[in-house]
Amino acid sequence: MTRMVLLRILILATAVLGANYIVWRWLVSLNWDAWWIAVPLVLAETYSLIDVCLFGLTIWRAKPRPAPPEAPDGRTVDVFIATYNEPVELVLTTGRAARDIRYPHKTWILDDGARDDLKLAAQAEGIGYISRGSEWAGFQRHAKAGNINNALVDTEGEFILILDADMIPRPEILDRTLGYFTDDAVSLVQTPQVFSNVSDRDPLGSQAPLFYGPIQQGKDGWNAAFFCGSNAVLRREALMQLGIVGYVREIDRSVSIALRNAAQVLRAARNHPANAEPAVRTALDTVTEAVAVARSSLAAGAPIGELTYDLHRKVDSATSSIVAVDLASLQVDPARGRHGADDALQSDDGALLTQISDRDPSPLSALEEVQAVLRRVGIDRGDEAQPVMPLATISVTEDMATSMRLHGLGWKTVFHNELLADGLAPEDVGTMLTQRLRWGQGTMQVFLKENPLLQRGMNAAQRLMYFSTMWSYLGGFAAIVYFAAPIIFLIAGILPVNSLALDFFARFIPFMAVNQLLFLVAGRGIPTWRGQQYSLALFPVWISACTTAFTNVVLRIPLGFAVTPKTRRLTTERQWSLVRPQLVVMALLVIAIVVGLINALVNDAELVGTAVNLAWAVFDLVVLSVIFPAITYKGYVPHSKGS
Repeated sequence: MTRMVLLRILILATAVLGANYIVWRWLVSLNWDAWWIAVPLVLAETYSLIDVCLFGLTIWRAKPRPAPPEAPDGRTVDVFIATYNEPVELVLTTGRAARDIRYPHKTWILDDGARDDLKLAAQAEGIGYISRGSEWAGFQRHAKAGNINNALVDTEGEFILILDADMIPRPEILDRTLGYFTDDAVSLVQTPQVFSNVSDRDPLGSQAPLFYGPIQQGKDGWNAAFFCGSNAVLRREALMQLGIVGYVREIDRSVSIALRNAAQVLRAARNHPANAEPAVRTALDTVTEAVAVARSSLAAGAPIGELTYDLHRKVDSATSSIVAVDLASLQVDPARGRHGADDALQSDDGALLTQISDRDPSPLSALEEVQAVLRRVGIDRGDEAQPVMPLATISVTEDMATSMRLHGLGWKTVFHNELLADGLAPEDVGTMLTQRLRWGQGTMQVFLKENPLLQRGMNAAQRLMYFSTMWSYLGGFAAIVYFAAPIIFLIAGILPVNSLALDFFARFIPFMAVNQLLFLVAGRGIPTWRGQQYSLALFPVWISACTTAFTNVVLRIPLGFAVTPKTRRLTTERQWSLVRPQLVVMALLVIAIVVGLINALVNDAELVGTAVNLAWAVFDLVVLSVIFPAITYKGYVPHSKGS
C-alpha cells in the first residue's frame, strides 16, 4: 500500500510538472524563426508527455494477484499448438510437453503447412493433428487466426490453451490458470512470455519484464489485460460468442449495403423522364418507401428475415401492378436485369449506381435490379471459408483485436504473472526486426480499423488502455525529431528553444527527474534500460509499421505475413545493412559533436546551448549503441554468463 501511494504521488507529480513544462514550451519558448524544427520538437515532447501520462494511468490500479483459485475438476480443455513452417522437431518438443500437462486435456498440433511428416510424427506421439481442408481453397487464410478458427470448428473443449510452436508449456500451466474461470465472466487468462534462450544482457531486447509485469498488471486492474497470442487460456463460449456476433454484424452490413444499393437503383429509375406514367411512379414510390422502412427497421434491430421477406413482397406487388398497366410497352432488355447487381452488392463506394448509370432504367429493370440485390443476401458469408470467425482476422496479429472485442461484449480478462511456458526468442537482428515489425503492423491495423476510442461496450479506462499500446508505436516519428534537434544546433547553430536560461531548466529538470523516478519505482528493480534503448533505436521499424499499416488499410496494399524464424538466418555482414538508418544517424551525431566542440573551443559558441546539446547528442549515441551488441550477437550459449 505504501508503494502504491508513492507510485500515485509520482504519477500526479509527473503529469503536473510535465503539463507545466509543455504549456510553457508552447506559449513562451518556441523559436518561431526556426519553426520547421521548433514545432516538430514541441510536438514530439507533447507526444512523450501523453505517453508517460498513459503509462501512469495504466499502472494507477496495478493488480498483483494473489495465488490463483484451485482448478476445478472435470473441465474439458484443448491445447492448440499453432505452426506453419517451424522445424518438425521443434514443434514436437512443444507437442510432447503439451501432451504431458498434468490437467486432463487433448493436445492438437495445428499445422498450417499441411506437412505429412509432421502429421505422422504427431500421430506416433499420440498427439492430435489438424490442418485446413479443401473448403479454404480460394479464400483468405487469415494466417494464425484462420488456423485457430479452423481448429475451433473441429474441437469441442470448454477451454483452449493457445501456444506458439516454440513455447514449451510447464506441466502445471492448466492447474495454475483454470481456477480463474470459476468466475463465469472470465474469458481469458494471459500469462507472461519469457524466453529461455536469452543471455543475461538480452542484446536483442527480447524479454519484456516491464510489459509482462507492471503494464499488464495495470491493464488487469482496469479489466483490460489483453491477449498476447500465446501462453493464454480462453473460454470457448466467449470465442464462439465473438464469432456469432461478428457473423451477425457482417450479415447486417451485407443487408445494409444491399438496401443502400436498392435505394440508388430506385432513385435513378424515379428520376428518369421515361417513368413519369402515374401508375409507374406510384409503384416506384411504394417500393422506395418500403426500402426506406426496411433500412430504418434494420437500424432498429428488426429481424433480417422478416424485413427482407416483406420487401420482396412489396417489390413483387409493384412489379405486378406495372405489368398490369401496360405489359407490351415495358419489355425488359435481357442485357439488363440483374447483371451487375450481384457483383456490386459488396461495394461500399457506389459501384452499383455507376454500373447502371449508362442504362435506360425502365421500371421493370429497376425492380429486377432490386430483387437481384436482395437475393444475394443469404446466411452464408460468400467471401469467407467459414461463416463464423471467432478470432479476429482484421490484422496480421490476431490477439489484441480479439481481446478488445471480448471486452466490448462485457467479458473479463486476467493477467496471471507466473512463468508457465518457456519460449525461444529471435537470435539475430533480422529475425528480431521481422517480429517487431509484424507486432507493430498488427497493432496499427487494429487502431485504423477498430479504433478503441470509438468502440462501443468498453468503458473509458479500457479504451485508453488499448489506445496507450497503439499510441506507443507512433514513437518512431518523435525519435527522428529527438535525434535531429541536437544535430541541427551543433552543426548549424539553430536553437528550437528561445532560451536555455533558468526558466527552461526550472521546468525541464524536475519533470525529467520525477519521470525517471516513476519508472524506477514502477519497475521495482526490473531491468528497463534495454527496453528504453530499443523504443528509440528501432525508430525505422515503428515508422515502417505505421506507414505500411496505413497503406494497407486505406490503400488496400497487402502486407503479407512473415512467421518469425526460430533459428539464426543472416550473416553478420548482411545484418549491418538492416540497421543502416541507425548507423547514418550515429554518424551525423558524431559529426555534430565534433563540430560543436570546435565551435565551443574556437568560435565562442553559446556555451549553455552547446553543453546541453552535446549532452543530448551523447545520450542519443548511447541509446543507439544498442545495435552493436545486437549485430555481433552470435546466439545463445547455455550456461554462459554475460555472453
